[in-house]
Amino acid sequence: MQGKSRVLVRSLVLLASFVALTFNAPLADAADKVIKWKMQTHWPPSSSSYKDSAQVLVEKLKERTGGRLNIELFSADALVPSKELFNAAKRGMIEIVGTSSAYPRDQVPLMDVASGLPMNFKDTWECAYFHKEMGFDDMVGKAFAKHGLYYTPDKVYPTELSLKKPVRKFEDFKGLKLRSSGILQVYLTAIGAAGSPLPGSEIYAALTSGVVEGAHWGAVQGSDSMGFYEVNKYHLRPALNVASTDIWLINQKALNALPQDIQKILKDTLDEHFWLRTDEYQHLEEVTLAKVQKEKGVELIQLAKEDIKKMSDAAQPIWEDVAKRSPDNAAAVELLRKFHATDKSEAVQKLKEAHATK
Repeated sequence: MQGKSRVLVRSLVLLASFVALTFNAPLADAADKVIKWKMQTHWPPSSSSYKDSAQVLVEKLKERTGGRLNIELFSADALVPSKELFNAAKRGMIEIVGTSSAYPRDQVPLMDVASGLPMNFKDTWECAYFHKEMGFDDMVGKAFAKHGLYYTPDKVYPTELSLKKPVRKFEDFKGLKLRSSGILQVYLTAIGAAGSPLPGSEIYAALTSGVVEGAHWGAVQGSDSMGFYEVNKYHLRPALNVASTDIWLINQKALNALPQDIQKILKDTLDEHFWLRTDEYQHLEEVTLAKVQKEKGVELIQLAKEDIKKMSDAAQPIWEDVAKRSPDNAAAVELLRKFHATDKSEAVQKLKEAHATK
């Protein structure tokens, strides 16, 4: 009997070992499996954000996941036209896209607010507070979730005009041919300019040929990286708006299919990226402005208070029209008005406290 018992025990041990190898080996393989995603952005390789946002994110995610999330990066129009990035992500053709918030306005009306109502904020911190502390990002996230997409902003930053012809007063906008997009195109046309949308790859040629006399691509950094100051010698302030002009959209099914730890790494990295890029962008704006003024003879034009008031007053009908597009838009515009009616010192303190934990 003892011999049979030893045989039985030995058999059970072998069986247990077999079961462990059979079931644990695939789990180990799954944990080590390399997941391959595609990412396309609306930025051409020459754009500063292609290098500082897209490439940095791809490299950081590969490093933080130990090589388990491997993202192949594509620049503007490489796989699909930039205006089709929303649909490509929604259908799962591309797992993650970096696109302009001006593009999916028809599918997600809140993008009229996210892409920046004209003359919405004076400073970058105000926009960051609106997104992260007042709940605007939560509103936008719910809107994209209805399309099976996970949303997060890349950064918030000002949009400013680079010009061939100087604009020194409000009336100088009349008849000016400007490359624009989204709600800003509507606004610039409303104040007398001729706003026309052009993809990033076509703007420089349009400036050199005279098809347009000015353009916005972010602010100073964007204009410099796109070569605008080879043609344009004027840069205009105030900003037309401060906004989350660039956003990330992730196919929710692809996100859900990731191991839990990689999902967390991805979301945490994107959240950290927002604050880092927002701060970095603002710092580099002033560095780049000093550089182009010195090396390329660019003149910074600061409009007078009375002209800024005219620009702000002209923006209000746009705000009202946007609010009428959907209940979400009405709530977002009301939230924006609430911000401007609050004590800014309290908002600054709350943002500092929140930012300190990032």
